[in-house]
Amino acid sequence: MALDPSIDIDAVTGANVEGWPHVLQSLQEIFTTSFGERSMREWFGSIVPHFLGENMNSSTILAFFSAVASAIDQWEPRFKVVQIIPVSVGRNGKFRAEIQGYYRPRALLGDLSIEGARRVTVNGTDEGLRLAA
Repeated sequence: MALDPSIDIDAVTGANVEGWPHVLQSLQEIFTTSFGERSMREWFGSIVPHFLGENMNSSTILAFFSAVASAIDQWEPRFKVVQIIPVSVGRNGKFRAEIQGYYRPRALLGDLSIEGARRVTVNGTDEGLRLAA
């Protein structure tokens, strides 16, 4: 069994987190951090927070999905997006989408071999963005 190249601290529990749960935590962090928000890593983040709270309609949802896909491509090589499917979009700014893609557990080491397909559910709520596997 190969050693997992990514291990971190769970943002909620403080326990170790690795593998696919670590990717989900990373995506949550990427999607909720604006460029320039971190003083020592101003270049980290995405434009996804700009869309949160916006009235999601046919034009903003497409731009939002583009922001999501480009943020994943830029910051999370362990997840390769194949498709983003809008499940529901409300006029109140709430939405639900499913991101389908491939999990590449050793991509941080340059090995882009795929372990399997994965789905991430994105829920836009009044409290912000929530991700689930």
